[in-house]
Amino acid sequence: MRKLIVTEFISVDGIAEVERLPAVVWNDEMNRFKEEELADSSAMLLGRTTYQIFAGSWPKEAGDFADRFNALPKYVASTSLKALDWKPAELLRGALPEAVRTLKQGSGGNIYVHGSLSVAQELLRHGLVDRVRLLSYPGAVGQGKPLFPQGEQVPLDLILAKPFSNGVVALEYAPVTAKP
Repeated sequence: MRKLIVTEFISVDGIAEVERLPAVVWNDEMNRFKEEELADSSAMLLGRTTYQIFAGSWPKEAGDFADRFNALPKYVASTSLKALDWKPAELLRGALPEAVRTLKQGSGGNIYVHGSLSVAQELLRHGLVDRVRLLSYPGAVGQGKPLFPQGEQVPLDLILAKPFSNGVVALEYAPVTAKP
């Protein structure tokens, strides 16, 4: 069975809006973390907004990482999009939890959810997330969109905590409710 992995950039107070995060210098440690993540990924699951942001920027990027990232199959959760220009891509049909259960039962490697907070939150609620991978930036931002649903407890088992020289900490958790 394929694993579903949520990957996010967050502040120490759990806000996952990249534009609000404290400024840090991207370094080799962060690059390695994202390279390993890409090597582990066989597909992306994106919400409409993240898909549109990525589709507007990633195809213009060059280099090995961009080539591999662009080539990944993309599954898009959207009720308003009718066509997808950033290929290979497919719109998910029906209710998100059922569509994701079907994807996870398919063949292939891990599926990563990048950004797409509402998608990540719904999948966490339904126990469909196998791992949460975070790059936690050094600072609290005080307000914004949180990764974890407001008012809901999400028990997590720590798998990895690795501080980087720029103050960012790589964290990996397994949700206690994740289904094998």
